[in-house]
Amino acid sequence: MAEQTPIASVLFVTLGCAKNEVDTDRMRALLLKAGFSEAADPEEADVAIVNTCSFLASATEESVEATLELAEGRAEGVRECPIVMCGCVPSRYGDELPEQLPEVAAFVRSEDEDGIVGVVADVLGVQADLAPVDFSGTLRTIDGASSFVKISEGCDRFCAFCAIPYIRGRYHSRPADQICAEVADLMEGGVREVVLIGQDTGIWGSDFEGDQTLAKLLRQVAEVVRPYDGWVRVLYLQPEGMTDELIATIRDVDEVLPYIDIPIQHCSERVLASMGRSGSTEQLRELFARLRREIPGMVLRTTGMCGFPGETDEEADELYDFIQEEEFDYTSVFAYSQEDGTKAARMEDQVDEGVKLERTQRLMDLVEQLGFSATANHVGERVRVIIDGAEEGEDGPELIGHAWFQAPDCDGAVHIAAGEVSVGDIVTVDLVDSFCYELVGEIVKEGEAE
Repeated sequence: MAEQTPIASVLFVTLGCAKNEVDTDRMRALLLKAGFSEAADPEEADVAIVNTCSFLASATEESVEATLELAEGRAEGVRECPIVMCGCVPSRYGDELPEQLPEVAAFVRSEDEDGIVGVVADVLGVQADLAPVDFSGTLRTIDGASSFVKISEGCDRFCAFCAIPYIRGRYHSRPADQICAEVADLMEGGVREVVLIGQDTGIWGSDFEGDQTLAKLLRQVAEVVRPYDGWVRVLYLQPEGMTDELIATIRDVDEVLPYIDIPIQHCSERVLASMGRSGSTEQLRELFARLRREIPGMVLRTTGMCGFPGETDEEADELYDFIQEEEFDYTSVFAYSQEDGTKAARMEDQVDEGVKLERTQRLMDLVEQLGFSATANHVGERVRVIIDGAEEGEDGPELIGHAWFQAPDCDGAVHIAAGEVSVGDIVTVDLVDSFCYELVGEIVKEGEAE
């Protein structure tokens, strides 16, 4: 039977975090299922979907710039390509956007993205398969050996600096059976690592009846990936989420990687309280000491924020000293951004922009040194590496992969001379050199691996 001609070709542009990547993939799956095809670039597209981020003002600006760049290309002679803006920017500023961005044909809030087929069909004036879809099932496409899987949506923390609860709504967990079914489908399709994500993964299950916890979910997902020799990674754990049960699960379940991502934002008790968060330098120090004691060899990632309203020079030094003493493997650093609608934006003691940027740069310089050193410490290790792709390197073709201590699209990569290996394979590699956050590896020949 001849292949059906696609209704139209769709270009996907995704900005922001991994959660947006998952949302885009879901929309892609819905559109492909309805008879559309995917375009590789604007010249081939009949319509463009821009999935936007609005976590920070800079992210909103980037999203708008990307949209206007597409519109400018269309104006300069690129084939007619209507633009559909989805995600966080419409969720946050939806009512204002039609007047401000007349270049956009339609706006779709995050909570309305499951209706993307109807929106695209209306924009293009075409007929599409609008048959009911089983949204409880797996709606994903598979591209690569690692895949992000959302286990929750929204957030109930209402940190003073963050607009996410206003953009994404209140926290709700995704049922375990749906998560495990999606993981099973991904594994069957060739994925070998699932990365569980959410705004606050540590409290997964707290909104369900009964004793459902992230630790129990991790054990269930581990059973699903075990026949495929797969990996399970979890991101975005708040300090309060590190329960005895979760620590034991990360330590004892082989499929769950000992990679722990805890975004602390700050360590000063006063600053944390002003942020609407809990904890102190002493409590955080005790937590990280315990994790290192109970999960030997684990990797730690965190996030620090500089210049929150009212932060003093002494408190900025306190954060700097804490990061330096803890020697995290990876640290992301952000300058506080005064976000519309948040409690912190209304605070009177805003830190001078120059001071804020100076503190941010100083901390970034430190965490670079620490991160480069932590990466170099892996030289000499023999590790398993997932092959993510191939590219042309300085010395010819090379394979690009990542080891267990590198979160995909986040922490650097392992570069390997091209060989008889395919994307998606997990290979044993000797790490022989490092540069910045990158590592150089050599594949261990069959029979040489331990």
